[in-house]
Amino acid sequence: MSVQDQYRQKRRSPHDAVGEVRDGDVIVVPTGVGEPPALLRALSERRREFRGVQVAQILPLASHGYFDPETAGHVRHLAYFLGGPSRPGAREGWIDTLASNFSELPQLIRRGLTPADVVFSVASPMDAHGYFALSLAADYTMAAIERAKVVVLEVNPNVPFACGNCHVHISQVTALVEHEAPLREVGLPTIGPVQEAIGRQVAEMIEDGSTLQIGYGAIPDAVVMQLRHKRDLGVHTEMIGDGLLSLIECGAVTNRRKSWLPGKSTATFALGSRKLYRYMDRNPAFEMHPVDFTNDPWLAGRNDKLVTINATLQIDLFGQCGSESLGPTPYSGTGGQSDFVRAGNRSEGGKSFIVLPSTAKDGAISRIVPTLQPGTLVSTSKNDVSYVVTEYGVAQLRGKSMRERARALIAIAHPDFRPWLQEEAARLRLA
Repeated sequence: MSVQDQYRQKRRSPHDAVGEVRDGDVIVVPTGVGEPPALLRALSERRREFRGVQVAQILPLASHGYFDPETAGHVRHLAYFLGGPSRPGAREGWIDTLASNFSELPQLIRRGLTPADVVFSVASPMDAHGYFALSLAADYTMAAIERAKVVVLEVNPNVPFACGNCHVHISQVTALVEHEAPLREVGLPTIGPVQEAIGRQVAEMIEDGSTLQIGYGAIPDAVVMQLRHKRDLGVHTEMIGDGLLSLIECGAVTNRRKSWLPGKSTATFALGSRKLYRYMDRNPAFEMHPVDFTNDPWLAGRNDKLVTINATLQIDLFGQCGSESLGPTPYSGTGGQSDFVRAGNRSEGGKSFIVLPSTAKDGAISRIVPTLQPGTLVSTSKNDVSYVVTEYGVAQLRGKSMRERARALIAIAHPDFRPWLQEEAARLRLA
């Protein structure tokens, strides 16, 4: 049977495709823009027909009908990483979260430690050879397709056909849904003077020829804005967004001096504008790969002068980062922070930066604290944290004793909180 005949045979309505789900199934959905809106809308409409179904995903961008405590016994969300729509349910306790480094999710799925019975994903149109591209999120979805009993693709002509390892053959697909819709766009965050000051300090420490991993947020994008004058930068990142695209367009990123995968920008998911998605389409200079490829510290660290930049919510005087919860209250997830901190440390000439404003709540709370609040989840351990940057300076923690760490962190805290931190350091025998 030709690939075109297979395509016609597998075409379904969203309502019918959702009928492939069985009670107790775990449905895996890609990160962010990779979520299929028509399929998830149909699942939400039919959710009372199922029992014990879970929808597992990183960073949902829309609020779905199954984000509803009243129908949690039918279909509920399992968060690999929380987004704005799922955060309230996690705080209230009826949305559960998974503890895992982003790079390890594919392995957990392949080994059956994290179930993946069904995959729902958005995809590009099929090419002449029968392949679809999961261009917006290769992440853990490629591993889930290997494991799943049912694979349903929502084919959207606005999805680019990216290069790399993000392709699925028609023979692997159970059902297809055709749904043309604009792709969700995420704009650049607002950058204020604090973020700009942090970005400037980080940028001053980035050399020409460095390879970049930059997370999402105002501070990472503030770093990007300061890098336009650099030369021959490379990109090996988890998320590709419009900030990094701007460095490619202005010529600061060439990927010529990457020691691993030269000439290629690599990422595992995309989150940006229509302009970014168009750039990705059949572009041999850009590749999407699964997250166990992009985020593996040993693989990413093969790039010399790898610079990784990630944000945290809090850091204590020992150097422990609480990046995913406020006390025991979940906020986001582990994600790839620890992966890339380790990759930057492994890289020859590499640097890993943890960035944060010195205060929160309009200066009322210090983000540098004596100890993390009880119940706070430690996202990156004290043994891995290297450079910490606030608007007041840079603290280099690697190779430092506990007392040296505390002194360095107090020096970059907000001046209003330094006396308190010094008193607490003495109480903790760190002074």
